[in-house]
Amino acid sequence: MPLPICKDESHDMTSALPFDDFRNLLAALPAADMAAASRVRTLFSKAEKSANSLGRVEDIAAWLAASSGRAPPAVTRPLVAVFAGNHGIVRYGISPRPVAATANAVELCAAGGAAVNQICVANDLGLKVFDLALHIPTADITQDAALDERGCAATMAFGMEAIAGGTDLLCLGDLGVGNSTVAAALFAALFGGTGADWVGPGSGADAAMQARKADVVAAALAFHDAHLSDPLEVLRRLGGREFAAIAGAILAARMQKIPVLIDGFAATAAAAVLYAANPAALDHCLLASLSSEPAHARVAEYLGFRPLLDLGIGHGEGVGAALAAGLVKAAALTNSGMAAAVRG
Repeated sequence: MPLPICKDESHDMTSALPFDDFRNLLAALPAADMAAASRVRTLFSKAEKSANSLGRVEDIAAWLAASSGRAPPAVTRPLVAVFAGNHGIVRYGISPRPVAATANAVELCAAGGAAVNQICVANDLGLKVFDLALHIPTADITQDAALDERGCAATMAFGMEAIAGGTDLLCLGDLGVGNSTVAAALFAALFGGTGADWVGPGSGADAAMQARKADVVAAALAFHDAHLSDPLEVLRRLGGREFAAIAGAILAARMQKIPVLIDGFAATAAAAVLYAANPAALDHCLLASLSSEPAHARVAEYLGFRPLLDLGIGHGEGVGAALAAGLVKAAALTNSGMAAAVRG
């Protein structure tokens, strides 16, 4: 059956100060349930095995319990949500792919022919792909803000709807020609450095193309320099729709006690915006996979992430998160199954 594509065509927002709602949420995040995590570790300690012999499997199960409040943890409705957006800076030749490749990738997912479709089948995962107004690329960030505040906030709110159908593990991925350059600009604005410090090959950029990517990041940072102290301003000025939607999805999951797996360089950049606003904002998140972008490992260290997988995947579309979801499901079942044996 073809996968339905969710489209975001509208950016209406009623609030006069659209970011205020998100600032309020970031200031009042629910705490992790450490009692649930402790119960998980206690269950492992009572099992017929050596102490801590399952290594990170035990850590993953404890994280699931802390993030969801359920001990033993359970993953019965996992969902991969992929957000797709287009960017005005593609005009500068920063990607070997044309902008139309984003829509083509979305259609391939919808038809069931993408890599992520096969991994979702293998791991019994739900899949949603969100087309974020692909026919309207964001503004050129070297000359203007990518989005106005109302549009950015509305797209964050749209991203929050990813969990509306119900899930107990949210796996986040992205699609977007040029979004590795946008991610590099976000990282430079949030953590410092130049474009050259953050850009990489993306979808196959050669040395000359990577130099153009660095120049675009430098120009964008210079243009917006006076407005980069606020992480949400960084997001709307330098980001794009998929970045805003992923940030909204992460925040919604936190409020609903849903654990999150983050996949890829761009999705990590969206997460970094929330971390810059509140370092506790990602306590319910794990980094699923380390991408092939050279700067991704450094970003992971900044955010306190230890990736679950390091397979050199630079494909996008949530492939790493879908693969890691199988590991997370196994960790939950390991704890619950061993706990049942102990009780028996």
